[in-house]
Amino acid sequence: MHTLKIKSIETETVHVNHRGNWLFVNVLAEDGTTGIGEASHGRDDARITELIEYLKPSLIGLNVFDLESYRHRFFRESEGHTYHTAISGIEHALWDIAGKSIGVPTYQLLGGKCRNRIRLYANINRATVDRSPQGFAINAEKAVSEGFSAIKCAPFDGVSASDISKGSLNTAINLGVDRIRAIRTAIGPNVDLMVDCHSRFNAGLIIQTAKALDDLNLFWIEDPVPLTDLDAVAHVSQSTSMPIATGERLRTLADFERLLKHGHVDYILPDVKHVGGLLGLKKIATIAETTHVKVTPHNPSGPVATAASVQCMASIQNFGILEYAWGEVDWRSQLVDPPEKITEGFIELTTRTGLGIARSSL
Repeated sequence: MHTLKIKSIETETVHVNHRGNWLFVNVLAEDGTTGIGEASHGRDDARITELIEYLKPSLIGLNVFDLESYRHRFFRESEGHTYHTAISGIEHALWDIAGKSIGVPTYQLLGGKCRNRIRLYANINRATVDRSPQGFAINAEKAVSEGFSAIKCAPFDGVSASDISKGSLNTAINLGVDRIRAIRTAIGPNVDLMVDCHSRFNAGLIIQTAKALDDLNLFWIEDPVPLTDLDAVAHVSQSTSMPIATGERLRTLADFERLLKHGHVDYILPDVKHVGGLLGLKKIATIAETTHVKVTPHNPSGPVATAASVQCMASIQNFGILEYAWGEVDWRSQLVDPPEKITEGFIELTTRTGLGIARSSL
């Protein structure tokens, strides 16, 4: 039986941009092994730091290998997004320590690998300051030139279902369609293109809008309507020609089980930073596998959450594709050692132990 106890836990905030920071969690085991996790985008970085400080007395002395016990004790489904993000960030670091201490990549502890590399799509939305159709097209073309074979945009940021009468396409929707068409023209027909709607539509509006996009061969439409109405989600899924992806705002197994039972979607987007970490992500993927739905993790994140997602998805049979926050800051790859490396739109699986990274000293 392997026993290795937690000695200390610290947090580190790295300022990124107006969309938020990256919050790293550093865990030290009693033998000197260190692990790293990411608790970014928890809506309140200061509160996450406070929560981790508050939980420290309960965490110090725990065996890093007791990950199922950790989840059962600390990932309380009744808690909110910020709390779940804190718990998830710590959990990443425990998996990192577990792999490092045994001398294997974390994916070996999750059941071994199903693939040798993880395909990424470039989410260009946060890096696209020029919101004109041409601004979107330029960034999409640049991402493709860097090797990405899949692009995601969020072109409908001016749309609000509450402001539009059902069945009408207003200026904001037409602008969104123009942005998508400009991207497709720039990247050509063979690059996969995803469209994120950020739940801005009602069912009637998105079904009508989707018909205007039928000829563009979209990989998926993401979050077309709010998940508060799963009947509407199912109606959209059954009434459009392209696949539907959703679920980034869900965190619990019960939430994903309801979505999979009633939503009739094609892809789900759990986030390793919010669902309890790698073990939560693995459990959600197993539920999805029973309904033949692919897991395409939400990951507009820093390099640590990306490394954690890569380790988990390596062990998932029904993995689809992983989000990558393209173009936010040019120093991103240097935050970890070895530097984050993307080749032709893929991250190769590492043979390094744990999550395969450490916080860079630079």
